[in-house]
Amino acid sequence: MGNLLVFVGMIMVILAQVSSMEITKAAMSSGVNKYVLIVYSNLLSSLVLLPCSFLFHGSVRLPWSSSNLYRFIFLLSLLGCIGQLCGYAGMDYSSPAMATAMLNLIPAFTFILVIICRMEKLEWRSASSQAKVLGTIISITGAFVITFYKGPTILRLSHQLLFSSQLQWVLGGLLLAIEAFMTSAWYIIQAMVLKKFPAVLTVMFYLCFFNAALSSIYSLILVRDTNAWKLRPGIGLIAVLYSGIVATTFRISLFSWCLWKAGPLYVSMFKPLAIVVATAIGIVFLGEDLSLGRVIGAIIIVSGFYGVMWGKAKEESFGSSNQKVSLLQDSADDKSSSV
Repeated sequence: MGNLLVFVGMIMVILAQVSSMEITKAAMSSGVNKYVLIVYSNLLSSLVLLPCSFLFHGSVRLPWSSSNLYRFIFLLSLLGCIGQLCGYAGMDYSSPAMATAMLNLIPAFTFILVIICRMEKLEWRSASSQAKVLGTIISITGAFVITFYKGPTILRLSHQLLFSSQLQWVLGGLLLAIEAFMTSAWYIIQAMVLKKFPAVLTVMFYLCFFNAALSSIYSLILVRDTNAWKLRPGIGLIAVLYSGIVATTFRISLFSWCLWKAGPLYVSMFKPLAIVVATAIGIVFLGEDLSLGRVIGAIIIVSGFYGVMWGKAKEESFGSSNQKVSLLQDSADDKSSSV
C-alpha cells in the first residue's frame, strides 16, 4: 500500500507540473506578460507557504547563528529567479513539451557540476562512471537534436502555427537548457541548505519570498505598462492561482513526501513521463504539431537520462553492499574479541 501511494503521488506530481506549464503557456499565448506571471506566482506561493511552515514546523525562523545559511538561501533565490525567467521565456518561444524534455538534462548537468566541484570522484574504469559519462553526452546530444532539428510533422490536429520562425524555437531550446543548468546548481546548493536546516517548507517560503522580491525588481523595469499588471478574471488569473497553489505548494510538498518515502532514484524515474503527458496535452488542447525532431530528441534525452540513473543506481548498490560487508566484518571482529 505504501508503494502504491508513492506511485500515485508521483503521478500527481508530474500531472501538476505539466498542467501548470500548459496553463502558463496558454496564458502567455493569450497576451499575459510572462514577467507579471512570475511575480504574482512567487508572491502567492510565499503567502501559501507561510502558514504551511507554521503548521508543519511551528515557526518560520532561521537559526541566527548561521550567517552562511542566509547567503546560501539568497544564492538559491538568485539561481531560481534566473532559471524561472529562462524557463518562462523558453516555454514562451517553444512549448511545454520541449520544456519537459529539457528537464531531463538536469541529472546530466548535476553530474557535471558535482565533478567540477569535486563532490564526487570519477572512476574511469568503473562501469557506473562510464554509464554516467555516456548518459550525460547522450542527453546533451538529444538536447541539441530537439533544439536545432524540427523535422517533418508527424501529427497535426490544427493548422494554426504556434511559432513564427525556427529562430524562436532554437532560442527557446537554449533558454530551457540554461534553466536546466541553473536547476542543477540549485539542487546542489539546496542539498547543502537542507543539510544545515532540514525544514523544507520554511526554506521554500524564504526562497519564494526572495524570488518574489528579485523578480519584482526586474519586472518593474521591463514592464512599464500598468495595464499589464492588472489581473482580470480569465486564463491569466487561473495561471497565477494554479502555479502558486498547485504547481508550487502542493507539488513540492507531495514530492518531498515521495522523496522521503522512496528515495531520489525512484522519484527521478518519473521525469520522462512528463514528456509524454506534455506532448499529449499540447497536441489535444493547444493544437501543437508533433514533429519528427521532437520525437527523436526526446528519445535520445530519455536514453541518456536512464544511462545516468543506471550508473547512479549501480554506485548506490555497490556502496550499500560494501557497507553490509564492513558491518559483518565488524560483527565478526567483536565476536572474536569477546571470545
